[in-house]
Amino acid sequence: MSNASKQDGAFSIEGHSIGYIPEQERHGNPRDLFTLWFCTNIAPLAVITGAMSVLTFKLDIASALLAIVTGHMFGAAILALASAQGPLAGIPQMIQSRAQFGRFGSLLVVGFTTLIYLGYFISNIILSGGTLHTVIPAVPLPLATIIGAALATAIGIIGYNFIHGFNRIGIWFMGGALAIGLAIMVPRLGAEAFSHGSFSPAGWFSMFGICCVWQISFSPYTSDYSRALPRSVGVFRPFIYTYLGAALGPILAFTFGMLAVSGGQQTDAMEAVRLHTGWFGYVLMVLFLVNIIGHNAMNLYGAVLSCVTSLQTFSPAWTPARLARITLSCALLVASTLCALWASANFIEIFINAVFALLFILAPWVSINLLDFYVVNGGRYDIASIFARDGGRYGLFNGRALLAYLLGAIAQVPFISNAFFQGAWAQLFGGVDVSWVIGLLVSALAYYLLAVRAPQGASVAAT
Repeated sequence: MSNASKQDGAFSIEGHSIGYIPEQERHGNPRDLFTLWFCTNIAPLAVITGAMSVLTFKLDIASALLAIVTGHMFGAAILALASAQGPLAGIPQMIQSRAQFGRFGSLLVVGFTTLIYLGYFISNIILSGGTLHTVIPAVPLPLATIIGAALATAIGIIGYNFIHGFNRIGIWFMGGALAIGLAIMVPRLGAEAFSHGSFSPAGWFSMFGICCVWQISFSPYTSDYSRALPRSVGVFRPFIYTYLGAALGPILAFTFGMLAVSGGQQTDAMEAVRLHTGWFGYVLMVLFLVNIIGHNAMNLYGAVLSCVTSLQTFSPAWTPARLARITLSCALLVASTLCALWASANFIEIFINAVFALLFILAPWVSINLLDFYVVNGGRYDIASIFARDGGRYGLFNGRALLAYLLGAIAQVPFISNAFFQGAWAQLFGGVDVSWVIGLLVSALAYYLLAVRAPQGASVAAT
């Protein structure tokens, strides 16, 4: 489907789009998944979200740390299982959804996933602009916002190889910087920092849930960054390297933000980081800026692949390649930058709440995706059918999957508790949003019962 070669360098624009990557073009090492998911999660948005454990949920340091660690360790397992599909399937995560929901049936999830990617992209454009303006005050905020967006888009256009290379180098700088920052910060906290807050079941589970949601929200594009690995690497190594990187990176960043605001005097996580790390805080700001841009390239890359997937659904004869990705990347750059420049001051807070609200869309998809790949089809899909005009063996709509998805989504509604909606039974759990747990369980059970007789063992064949 593409003329891209595995010998392409890090600065060569990727030729692959949503097409299957043939075995002879596969390359890379599963270790790259550790550096990718560790480094990309060390970002201001993670620091700010970690600070919520103290600022929003009023937890003490020990309780907050336990919620952060256990939440990410649980959620990272889901993300890693999605990532491990890449070498076996050889296609992006969202195009793979056609095998579960049918050619047209997959559009619902693809559409919502695209919105999530773009929301993350706009949020990080705002953060990169603010950080660049802080580091270099002479650069006006609007110009700083445009620069940050353009750089992220350039990396996203170059694609897979550069993103991996960027994070292989970045892990040493970001991991080392946060370790130094913690070494400077912790002694400055004082005993009073450990006396603030207290354990509460509602607060603890809310933070645990946020950490799980953080991981699950990345799941729809994890195999995008493992699909070029040789099929021979199997499942375990991509799983374990993704799991360790995806768990340890955000645990470090969330903990960093949590500790920064534990003194009880700061309500802005990034300002608290600068206050507690002294002169090194400016070094951190520069590194955060670079990492926001690299991380945001992944958001754009995923958004573009999802857009291409949606468009190609209605035009099966179209074979998208470099030009399609470049054109869509530039279009999304312009639209997202305009949104970032016009966005309200509390856009990031609104978006974080929106991501948590949209989890009721992702939770059923996660269960169906994992069950279908690992249990129903044993890790093997008919690639020709995925790209076929009529959906091949998977059809235009998969009634079993769509019914299981609908049941999982409906089952969540009474338990939803977020900034936009309160379900009738939300107070049974003290106002804590447990809807995503219900969605995972109900959709998993429904799909297992409905799909157990489905054809299994489809062979992978490039088209």
